Amino acid sequence: MPLLLPSLTYRSLPFLGRSLLVALTLSLPLLPAAASAQTAGAEARQHYSVPASPLEAALNRFGQQARILLSFPPELVKDLRSPGLDGRYTVADGLQQLLAGTALQARANGQGGYQIQPAASRLAPIDVNADIPVSGAATPVPVYAGGQVASGGRVGVLGDMDMMEAPFNITAYTAELADDQQARSIADILVNNSAAVRLTGARGDLNDSYTIRGFPVNNHDVALNGVYGLLPYWRVPIEFAERVELIRGPNALLNGMAPSGSVGGAINVVPKRAAAQPLTRLSVDYTSDSQVGTHVDVGRRFGEENRFGVRFNGVYRQGDTALEDQSREFPLMALALDYQGERLRLSSDLLFQKEKLDGVIRPIQVAEGVSMPDAPDSDRLFGMKNSYSDAQTLSIANNAEYDFNEHVTGFLTFGGRKNEWDTVAANVVVDGDSGASDFGSARQRAERRTLVAQTGLRGRFATGAVNHQWSLSVNRLKHREGVVYQFGAPVPGNLYHPARDLDVDYSSLDGHIPTTQEYVFSGLTLTDRLLMLDERVQLTLGARRQWIRTDNYDQGTGAKTSAYNEQLWTPLIGLAVMPLNNLTFYANAIQGLSPGDAAPLTASNPGTILAPYKTKQFEIGAKYDSGRFGATLAAFQIKKPSAYVNSDNVFRADGEQRNRGVEVNLFGEPMDGLRVLSGLSYVQPRLTNTQGGHNDDNDAPGVSREQANLGFDWDLSRQISLGARWIYTGEAYLDAANTRTIPDWHRVDLGARYRLSLSGTPVVVRANMENAFGEDYWQGASGYEGVNIGVPRTLTLSVTVDL
Repeated sequence: MPLLLPSLTYRSLPFLGRSLLVALTLSLPLLPAAASAQTAGAEARQHYSVPASPLEAALNRFGQQARILLSFPPELVKDLRSPGLDGRYTVADGLQQLLAGTALQARANGQGGYQIQPAASRLAPIDVNADIPVSGAATPVPVYAGGQVASGGRVGVLGDMDMMEAPFNITAYTAELADDQQARSIADILVNNSAAVRLTGARGDLNDSYTIRGFPVNNHDVALNGVYGLLPYWRVPIEFAERVELIRGPNALLNGMAPSGSVGGAINVVPKRAAAQPLTRLSVDYTSDSQVGTHVDVGRRFGEENRFGVRFNGVYRQGDTALEDQSREFPLMALALDYQGERLRLSSDLLFQKEKLDGVIRPIQVAEGVSMPDAPDSDRLFGMKNSYSDAQTLSIANNAEYDFNEHVTGFLTFGGRKNEWDTVAANVVVDGDSGASDFGSARQRAERRTLVAQTGLRGRFATGAVNHQWSLSVNRLKHREGVVYQFGAPVPGNLYHPARDLDVDYSSLDGHIPTTQEYVFSGLTLTDRLLMLDERVQLTLGARRQWIRTDNYDQGTGAKTSAYNEQLWTPLIGLAVMPLNNLTFYANAIQGLSPGDAAPLTASNPGTILAPYKTKQFEIGAKYDSGRFGATLAAFQIKKPSAYVNSDNVFRADGEQRNRGVEVNLFGEPMDGLRVLSGLSYVQPRLTNTQGGHNDDNDAPGVSREQANLGFDWDLSRQISLGARWIYTGEAYLDAANTRTIPDWHRVDLGARYRLSLSGTPVVVRANMENAFGEDYWQGASGYEGVNIGVPRTLTLSVTVDL
C-alpha cells in the first residue's frame, strides 16, 4: 500500500522539517510532565459494561467488574441515577463517567479503593458538569484532560467509541471550548483542526463551507446525532451543541451518502441535554462593530429519579458586523426534551434558526489570463451594499432506544426540516488589472423540505474467545426543493472601491416556488466489530447497500429534465491494535459516495448522468494517550474520480484527484493549567488522467499543501486565563493548469477569561480577538467557486452568569 509517499519531493522537506521541529520543540518541555503523570497515575484500561441505573446499583456493579472497593454512605447516593458506561476505561475515568451530573466525585484512598464524596466547590470555571447529560445512550464520551476535546466520539453506525479504539482519526470539540472561544457557528470550532480542516466560506458569506483533507464539504452535509438532513441548511449554530465531532476522510458506510455527496469527512453535532443539577445560565455579548446579543441556557430534570429532562437555549443578536456596510440579525431557539427509563430512552430536539444578513460577501472568480489580485482590506464589503440573505430553518428530530435485554438494543430516529431562503447577491468576476471587475447580481429563492428516518438493532455476542459488537440499520432521507433564480446584467466596478447599490428589479421571482429537484437516499448497513486478545485487537468489518434516486425539473415548465436511479455497495475494513495501554496503531479502507454528474449539451451523450463516484481512502496511523496529553499521527491516500468530455466528445468519469497526506495533532493538558490544541498537515493534491493529459501531475485547485495550527490556553491564576492561536495555510493554485496561485496566509487569534464570584454567583468575563494583527488575506478556496476574503479583525466580549 503506497501510503508513505514515495513521491514526496525535496521542496516539501523544508516545511515538514521545520514544522516537525516546531512541534517537537513545543512538545519536549511537556513530555516530562506527561511521562510523570503516566508513570505515577496511569491505570490499565479494560472494558466495562454498566447500564444506566440507580447510582448505588451502578457503583456496586462497577466495583465488582473493576475488583476495587468503593465506599459511600447510602444516603449520599439516594435518588440519584448514573448514565452508565460501555467501553474501555481506566478506573478513574470510569468513575468519572458513572458520576457525571451528580455533583459527586471519587477520591482515591491510597489503599487501592475509592471514597465517593461531594465534589469540592471551586471558583474557576463555571461547573462543566452542569452540561453533562444523565442519559445512558445520550451521554457523550467523557471529556479529555483540559476540557477542550472529548476522549472519543460518534463513529456513525458504530456508535460512540473511545478515540484509542476507533480505527479512524476522530476529534470531538466540547461546549466548553466553544464558550471560551466565543464561537458563533460550528465553523469557528472546526478551525481548531489544522491537520484536516479549513473554512472556505467567508464569515459574511451566505453559507459556511469547508475543506477536509483537501476535498470540499458543504454545510448541508452536517449531521445531527449521526443523521443528515436535520440541521440549518447554510450555517449551523453552536449555542445548542454539546459536541462538534469530526471524522476525517470518506465515510459512506459509517454515515451514509451525504446529501450533496461531500467525501472529505463527516461532521456531527450532539445537542445539549438537561443535567442532574439545575442550570440557569445567562450571557450577554458584544461583537464588533456593534452587534449586541444575549444567550439564555436553562436545564431542569423532573419526576421520579429525574427521568424527565428539559433544556432550552435561546439566542438573539443584532447589529453591524466587522465588515463595513454589513449587519446581521440572528434569533435561535432550541428545545431538547428527554426521558431516561430503565430500558426505554426517548429524546426530541426542536430547533428554529433565522439569519438575516444585509450586505453579503460572495466568492470572487478570476477570469482566465488575469493574475490573482491582492486581497482587499479584510473589512471591505465588495459587491453590493443592498445585497442580502434571509434564511430560516425549522427542524425536529426524535430518537428512541429500547433495551430488549443486556445484549440487544433497538433504536429509531425520525424527523424533518423546513428551510426557506431569499437572497440578492453580487457574483464578482475580476477581469482586468488593478482590481477591475464585473459585478453580476442575481436573486435566488428556495424552499426545501426534508424527511429522515433511521432504525435498527445493535448488540453483542461471543464466539469462543472473540467478542462481537454488531449493528444492523436501515435509513431513508427524502428531500424536495424548489429553487428559482434570475440574473441581472453585469455592472463594471472595482474590487478595491467601496461597494455600491445596484438598481435591479427582481420582483418577478415573488410568489410560488415550483419543485425543481427531488431525491431519495436509502441504505442498509451491517457491521461487526471483532474484539480479540483482551480487546487489544479490534477488527471492524461492514458493508452498506446504498440506493440513490434523483429527479430534476425545469423551473419554468415543471417538466422533468433528468432522472437518476442507482444502487451500489460500499465496504469497510478497520483495524485497531493496542500493544500498550497508551498506544494504538490503526488502519482503515473505506469509501465515499457522490452523485454522478450530467453530461453537457455539447457532448455526444448530452444529459447522460454518470454512475455515482466512489472515493476510496486507505489510511494508517498511530495514537498516543498519556491520560493527560494525546497525539495522533496519520498517513492517508484518497482517490476521487472526476468527469470531463474526452477526445471522442464523450462525457466520462476518466479523471481523478489523488490526495496523499500526513497529519499530526496534539491535544490535552500536559501540565496543570496549560492546555494544548495544535497540529500540522502536509498534502499532495495530484490531478491524474486529466483531459488530454494537459494537467497530469498538477496540484488540484484550491488545496494547500501545508497547514498548521498552534493553540495554547493557560491559567495564570484561579481567576485569569489567557489563550492564543496561530493559524497558517500554505499557498494553493487557483486553476488546474497551476498558472496562478493563492498566496499563503497566517493569522493570530487571542483570548482572555476572568472568573469571579459575586455574592456566591459564578461569573465569567471573556474577551476574544480574531485576526488580532489585522492581516488581509484570501481565505481558502474550493478551486471552483472562487476565493473568499479572510476574517477581519473582530473583537468579541461577553459576561456569563449562573443564576
